[in-house]
Amino acid sequence: MIKGIAITTVWVLDQDRAKEFYTEKLGLEVRTDMTMGGEQGMRWLTVGAKSQPDVELTLMVPGSPGLDPESAEAMKKLVAKGALAAGVLSTDDIHRDFETLKAKGVEFLQEPQERPYGTEAIFRDDSGNWFSLTQRRDQLDLDKDWGECVEPM
Repeated sequence: MIKGIAITTVWVLDQDRAKEFYTEKLGLEVRTDMTMGGEQGMRWLTVGAKSQPDVELTLMVPGSPGLDPESAEAMKKLVAKGALAAGVLSTDDIHRDFETLKAKGVEFLQEPQERPYGTEAIFRDDSGNWFSLTQRRDQLDLDKDWGECVEPM
């Protein structure tokens, strides 16, 4: 049986730039940075939050072996366009982290706003992916109409 999520992929346009963004701006730590398959092989770069040692993001440039050249090019265009959402990153103080990340040059698409599930801000990484930065509520307000809280990007 599946016992949890260990690694998930975030498609990036440049691994060196992404490594700098995710570690220096977001404060994640490098878990793995190696080349598999010799010098011309694939770079395997993972990062994660210090507080979650069992969860990693692999920062991958679209290409082989996972994607054919046409699909890789299409994926790169989608990433650069900002069409992909990479996920939700959690915080225990969204207003502090919003100000800290903004001061480090992180591009926010939405300042912190109240939602039924907590307070959320939306930002982009250096490749164009967007993330929700969320401070969750202790309890969900299940009576609230979710449709009122969803705004188009």
